[in-house]
Amino acid sequence: MKGPCIMPGGDRDAYDAVEPILKAIAVKINGEPCCTYIGPGGAGHFVKMVHNGIEYAIMQVIAEAYYVLKEGLGLETEKIHKLFREWTENQVMSGYLMEISTEILGTKDRKTGRPIIEVIKDTAKQKGTGKWTSQEAYDLGVPVHSISAALLARIISAYRDERIAASSVLEGPDEKHKGDKDKFAQHMSRALDASIRMAYAQGFALIRAGSKEYNYDLKPSEIARIWRGGCIIRSKLLPLIEEAFTENPDLTNLLIVPQFSEVLNDEMSSLRYVVQTAISCGIPVPVLSQSITYFDSYRAKVLPAASFIQAMRDFFGAHTYERFDEPGVYHTLWTQEGRPEYKK
Repeated sequence: MKGPCIMPGGDRDAYDAVEPILKAIAVKINGEPCCTYIGPGGAGHFVKMVHNGIEYAIMQVIAEAYYVLKEGLGLETEKIHKLFREWTENQVMSGYLMEISTEILGTKDRKTGRPIIEVIKDTAKQKGTGKWTSQEAYDLGVPVHSISAALLARIISAYRDERIAASSVLEGPDEKHKGDKDKFAQHMSRALDASIRMAYAQGFALIRAGSKEYNYDLKPSEIARIWRGGCIIRSKLLPLIEEAFTENPDLTNLLIVPQFSEVLNDEMSSLRYVVQTAISCGIPVPVLSQSITYFDSYRAKVLPAASFIQAMRDFFGAHTYERFDEPGVYHTLWTQEGRPEYKK
């Protein structure tokens, strides 16, 4: 055992009293213990909850990559294992979850001799931390597309009997990707990297919002630093995240810093191609696809659908709206002749 990452919160004096013990226990990265005072009250629990939400998203997107390579390309598990090993050794997205995924894909079932992943029943269970993260994000008004999609993927996996029954009634495409498989694998590695980056971006955006709402005074750079070792979501991306928040502690979203934006601008074409392929093959990829939705929504200068929704809300509920061209709040009398508009 190299030790855990420890995220303690609560009374500062109490922390100071036990700090030497906690830091002695914690894993060390470059000689620094992966332990720091997170903040008052429930700050430590909040940060650990968000950690687990990010974990849900990364786990799901890795699993989706396996699913697409297996069912969409028709690759054998041994070939996918080789790809994962290459990605884990050479890619910046490499981390604990990629490492254990590689180990899983290389493990044989002792009873059948088949890859063990092929004999594990397809119901992914949960203990609630992904749900808590999503609920907290909704309460704080923070978009966490990837985390929520990962939670829903686990929930629907539990409907196994219904899925089996529906499979004989509901039709879908029955085809494999017919293009160059090696080239597609390159696209998949880039799509994985892009999706994992967006999972971190959403998690740290939630940390920022929670810090402000609950007066936790969280330090994202320190959180990224201690997450570099001893925790499930440790990865080679975390030093980049630590650097970004060190340079700008008030950073609103990781997507806009060069360490992320330049890479994502390059990788998004691969992510779109992978999702397009998965959809054409009838393969559900909730986190891969929601990563695109998050990216496109966040970069959108204008979201016309939101304008349309606000118009509908005003029509049936007089909820009012704002205009692009004039200040103020307005309401249209939609059912009256001429549909007059009034400034509230």
